[in-house]
Amino acid sequence: MDFLKNYMTRRNRKDSPNNAIEGPIIYELIGSIQDSSILDLGCGDASFGKELLHLGAKTYTGVEGSEQMVKAARSNLLEQNGTIHLETMESYDFPKEAFDLVTSRFAIHYVSDINRLFQNVHKTLKENGRFAFSIQHPLTTSSFLSKQSGDKRGNWIVDDYFREGERKEPWIDQIVVKYHRTIEHYFIALKQAGFSVQDLREGTPIREHFSSEDEFVRRQRIPIVLAFSCAK
Repeated sequence: MDFLKNYMTRRNRKDSPNNAIEGPIIYELIGSIQDSSILDLGCGDASFGKELLHLGAKTYTGVEGSEQMVKAARSNLLEQNGTIHLETMESYDFPKEAFDLVTSRFAIHYVSDINRLFQNVHKTLKENGRFAFSIQHPLTTSSFLSKQSGDKRGNWIVDDYFREGERKEPWIDQIVVKYHRTIEHYFIALKQAGFSVQDLREGTPIREHFSSEDEFVRRQRIPIVLAFSCAK
């Protein structure tokens, strides 16, 4: 099985963190999107964009750096008011005051310079525009030593929390590079970019979102999601 198929299989599990924890939070934080112009950073296969358009968004623009994902995204958005750009968040040319809402789901922890990114997001939002995004919780990006015992961790090692910077994580038979930052770092960077931080969530598990009692209990041990809602 290639990486994309393996990823999508994991991603689409009911008990995956994306579906059981992060998804409900993001939909709550973005609120009403009727007639909104939306930019989605790290959009993946744009299944989220397809749902946003179904919920009443006026336009959807996705930014994605993977050619495989872009191909899947464009296929998902056929005959819909959506556009996909094959760009990274760092290379994308953010238009000025073009969007009502900017979103990003589990992607910004792959970006090395969030100060520049947040400034660009602020620039591309219309007045009173909103920015809602999720990342892997910094408690889980501080150290990946516990992954040496296998991909499905029973215990988590939290170490080197204040030593920010690059981390290499074994994931789906590959090594991926992420950037660990403290919660404080994200908050300060958002404020310095001009945002008002309106809400913060750590992904408290809710039983009804899990098909397995064991997985629900496991996910109560440590936060794996950090989500922000901000306004320009």
